[in-house]
Amino acid sequence: MDNNFILKKVRYALNLDDFQLIDIFKLGGIELTRSEVCNYCVKFDDEIYQECDDETLQAFLDGLIIYKRGKPKDGNSVKSYERLDNNMILRKLRIALNFKDEEMLEVLKLDGMEFSKNQLSALFRAKDNHHYQACKDQLLRKFVQGLVKKYREQGKGGRKSSAILDFENF
Repeated sequence: MDNNFILKKVRYALNLDDFQLIDIFKLGGIELTRSEVCNYCVKFDDEIYQECDDETLQAFLDGLIIYKRGKPKDGNSVKSYERLDNNMILRKLRIALNFKDEEMLEVLKLDGMEFSKNQLSALFRAKDNHHYQACKDQLLRKFVQGLVKKYREQGKGGRKSSAILDFENF
């Protein structure tokens, strides 16, 4: 999965500005400047585009967990893993957003993916469990796009911004 895509979509869905992103990365253990953060969020063909590697995305996700839920009570930092895969990205997003199974399934459904609780639980099992299922790129993409629909886009259950409402009332 493209790490820049995940970073940009989560940023957009949660309406995070540059300074919030800088704070989140710092909580995750990486200090970035505003221009470095912006370079991760521009289009692929832009000359200042910078690829977001696994270590940087992991720092963002770890920082997002702390940003949204607070520091762990035991005083330790969020547990990082050697290899960041789609299952771990999905798990970290779930933790950061404090989602239950039903909320995860709702977000997937918003982008047209029907999924059962059993299928979902297989994504969060240990790799050596015989019920473990690898999270494919399409599933992670649908989840992240579902976050955008849940938090930002208008439509069923969505809300319009106050600027649009004020304009309509003129």
